[in-house]
Amino acid sequence: MPTETSLERRPWALAAVSLATLMAFLDNNIVNVALPSIQRDLGLTTSGLEWVVSAYVLVFAGLLLAGGRLADAFGRKRFFVTGLFVFTAASLTAGLAGTDAVLIAARAVQGLGGALMMPASLAVVSNAYTEPRQRNASIALVTGVGALGLAIGPVVGGVLSQHASWGWIFLINVPLGIVTIGLSLWAVTESRESVRTGLDVPGLVASSLMLTALTWALIEGSGHGWTSPEILTAFAVAAAAALVFALIEQRSSHPMIDLSLFRDPVFSGGIGTVMLWGFALFGVYFFTSIYMQEVLGYSPTKAGLAFLPMALCMVVAAIVSEPVAHALGAHRVVGLSMLLMAAGLAMVGLLGKDVSFVGLMPSFVLLGVGAGLTTPLTSSVMAALPDERAGLASAVFNAGREVAGLLGVTVIGAILTARQNSDIRTGAAPLDAFLSGYREALLISAGLLVVGAVAGFLALRGTPSAASDAETPAVVPV
Repeated sequence: MPTETSLERRPWALAAVSLATLMAFLDNNIVNVALPSIQRDLGLTTSGLEWVVSAYVLVFAGLLLAGGRLADAFGRKRFFVTGLFVFTAASLTAGLAGTDAVLIAARAVQGLGGALMMPASLAVVSNAYTEPRQRNASIALVTGVGALGLAIGPVVGGVLSQHASWGWIFLINVPLGIVTIGLSLWAVTESRESVRTGLDVPGLVASSLMLTALTWALIEGSGHGWTSPEILTAFAVAAAAALVFALIEQRSSHPMIDLSLFRDPVFSGGIGTVMLWGFALFGVYFFTSIYMQEVLGYSPTKAGLAFLPMALCMVVAAIVSEPVAHALGAHRVVGLSMLLMAAGLAMVGLLGKDVSFVGLMPSFVLLGVGAGLTTPLTSSVMAALPDERAGLASAVFNAGREVAGLLGVTVIGAILTARQNSDIRTGAAPLDAFLSGYREALLISAGLLVVGAVAGFLALRGTPSAASDAETPAVVPV
């Protein structure tokens, strides 16, 4: 159980986790609106622009599982603070970057910081709040703060990139990081698993290789050709690494992730559903930002303001989602939320080149409400494992969301580019060709969200308030 000091300071520990989550979501989302400005200043190709986003997500997702295991074994506070320091230092470097190589490298180091910080974050909350209802309310609050980062990110990014410099979208993390590090050192109580296990280094290498090869193939496929030797080789390497990873995890005495965990329908269904959530939401932010600026002619600030109602609806929906799920059942709330997202995404995909600012809002509001109401997924996945493995549960959940977000950007980009090139070859104007590819990619994403609605409903059925009422053992403080 928490000590008396941790009981007194746990609201401040929750504040530290909330600020760290705000930084992570703000950074990921603030970049999207500034992409055209970055592209113009640094002369980036479309592929290079995607790597500004993907470098962070690739390293983050590739090392999340290792970060979760290390945090469980050697101390959640230790890795949380270390991750904050790395993330803050990399943000400073990114803000001062003068070349695409430095910027992409700094984004990759930010991903390393996030991989150390984020798996420990939910474990810190689980250690501070051991009573299930308080814990789930705290997780909902952290999710709401993350959604707040989505809300203010586009606006702040638009204002800074238009009126100051895009470098400030990264430099804004520096004072936030310094405050959060100080608060964490004072308020967070150290915790770890009671029995330490080793790090599965072969599994780490295999999973990282799989993600790297797959991402490179998806980003570079349009340029090289999908049937070119380079792309086919990359896909083959990714598939082989995935198979090796599965074999390693089955035979390892201390696997990075115990594959038997996925036999739990709540755990596996929750991970699958949040992956579809991330695929759709990350992709729509990335390409809709470009759509609004390049097709509708919005300034970066106006494009950021257009996203604001979506993200504010996400904040409100995230805050109310836990009591609503407790009353109606998590399976119903999550299933409905994914359907709302699908409807909103389909509406976005059907917009043309003459839509008004107000005309964007209905689809954006649907997306925001739907995205926020999926918050009970987090509680369900965290409750599927004992507190001893809180870091691992957090890591798997975040890895699933981030890998899917990465795939959302790359796959939607690949579909869009392929359709755009095909239409241009048949004589379509470039703008019309972009809209055709944009529409096709988003409608496919909407279809995947419908699949996610079914998966979430079935996975969480029968546990309407299990995550709220189940008593679980506390993490051992050290």
